[in-house]
Amino acid sequence: MRLTDYKVLTFDCYGTLIDWESGMIRALEPLTSCLTPALGRDAILEAHARHESSQQRQTPAKLYRDVLATVYRRLAEDWGLATSWEDCVAYGRSVEDWPAFDDTAQALRYLKGFYKLVILSNVDNASFAASQRKLGVAFDAIYTAEDIGSYKPAAANFAYMLEKLGTLGIAKADVLHTAESLFHDHVPANEFGLASCWIHRRHEIEGYGATMNPGRMPRIDLRCTSMADLVRAHQEALRA
Repeated sequence: MRLTDYKVLTFDCYGTLIDWESGMIRALEPLTSCLTPALGRDAILEAHARHESSQQRQTPAKLYRDVLATVYRRLAEDWGLATSWEDCVAYGRSVEDWPAFDDTAQALRYLKGFYKLVILSNVDNASFAASQRKLGVAFDAIYTAEDIGSYKPAAANFAYMLEKLGTLGIAKADVLHTAESLFHDHVPANEFGLASCWIHRRHEIEGYGATMNPGRMPRIDLRCTSMADLVRAHQEALRA
């Protein structure tokens, strides 16, 4: 593949552009600080992934901030800890505080000069609006789980995105889907015949963290370890 062959980059947001794992770990501290013995970071994230995936599947129309509130309660139950619904709601709203990765805003500004930039995210619109202020660019289109009524990896999310891009005159062959999560993004991208770029943020860490095991390794057309790495790959493609 050649990066210069594509006209549109469609992005997952959380885990790719926003450092959701660090945001989760920080916002879960009211629970995790009470655990004895303490749980490691990845054990916390994996427990979160199990409950989040289950809740999204069971209640696909629920807003992401409300999904997270329920996840918080389920984690407290798992760990035998007391919590209040007010604490659960506060965790759901913590998405607004999750930080962008250090390289995200600069990389997006660079890529905006060459591509249309599109978001396909498992999030509610209000939470994404807060995150977008950290990303530093205006996206050409934003498609959220709230808009669609389901969560990736559901096929409906990718079908919706491709239908809406079609109304903008964008063909599937023009699109490079760019994401960290194999489970949420690359497996369904394969099923839709989309080219894909893996932003492998966790390349130095075992396991899948806040995402579920995809069950199989999907086809990846380009692997980068960061958004800065994607920028370097694009610059090399231009020189070639």
